Amino acid sequence: MENIYSFIAFILLSGMVLGSALLVVTLKNLVHSVLWLIVTFIGVAGIFLLLNADFVAAVQVLVYAGAVCIMIAFGVMLVQRIDMANSNPVNWRFKIAAPLVGGLFIVIGLLTARAQWVVAGQEVPEKTVQNLAPILMQDFVIPFEVAAILLTVALTGSLVLVKEVKANGDRS
Repeated sequence: MENIYSFIAFILLSGMVLGSALLVVTLKNLVHSVLWLIVTFIGVAGIFLLLNADFVAAVQVLVYAGAVCIMIAFGVMLVQRIDMANSNPVNWRFKIAAPLVGGLFIVIGLLTARAQWVVAGQEVPEKTVQNLAPILMQDFVIPFEVAAILLTVALTGSLVLVKEVKANGDRS
């Protein structure tokens, strides 16, 4: 019975991811698009949980749904716009992109349906974080810290630029 519940959860999460991703690219309000992007990232984290990848799901929520979307939201809120309701307009490229994406979706669906799927030989380990933490904190501690410093510098730089724009008025 667990398989049918996992399948139903996968269908619901997939629908949530696809629906919210469609709203991200079609909504005209940029703030609403960012909020639906957070829903998309949380749905992807739910799919990772179904795959027993708990660490990747936690990173998905913390890094993408948390940090990236909050930084985008800060950027949107700090930049002054007169008409925020129409801050993400549809342009002429949408008429070209929509049929291309639809065709690509059909091709990928057909290729997926015809693929020969192989079942993995091993079970997924129950304790994934305990094996990954020593590698991340011993072998890759320098890249880990460099990424943290880079994100801090990027956030600080964006705040300095926005403060400079607000002090000098509109740069148009």
